[in-house]
Amino acid sequence: SPPSSAITFPTGLTPVALFAGDEQACAIMDDESLTCWGRNKYGELGDGTSGNNRTSPTAVSLNAGENVIDVGSGDSYTCALLDDGSIKCWGSNAKGQLGDGTNIQRSLPASTASLGAGRTAVDIGVGEVSVCALLDNDDVKCWGWNNYGQLGDGTNTDKNSPPSSAITFP
Repeated sequence: SPPSSAITFPTGLTPVALFAGDEQACAIMDDESLTCWGRNKYGELGDGTSGNNRTSPTAVSLNAGENVIDVGSGDSYTCALLDDGSIKCWGSNAKGQLGDGTNIQRSLPASTASLGAGRTAVDIGVGEVSVCALLDNDDVKCWGWNNYGQLGDGTNTDKNSPPSSAITFP
């Protein structure tokens, strides 16, 4: 049955989009800030902590002027597309899914490595442990876990940052 009370969001803000991951959820607010709640074992809520699960929305620690337009949550990590076309991710990073060139877990949003000279993202797709970005030139680049070839690069090799070459489509 439905809960007896609604989720309480930060005062004066209204959610405009919702996203649910494996064990966490996030809402983009009407001021383009981001709140998340749920499991936080690996810092997947982006508030600078890990191990502290949250039963109500908590603000993601983004820098002033960073506005979220899209979010995706995977297995113990979260990524946000910002209005400047950059991508920030946080949480578990065992397979390089944060795209920052490392396999280091992050409890604060970390910028992905370069999408290519002058390139920005216009959309993101977040899977269980891999991320794909549609770029402003219609290229698609993917990174993270690649055990089944889900990065589309013809290999089964994990990538911890956006590759230099885009996926080749028919």
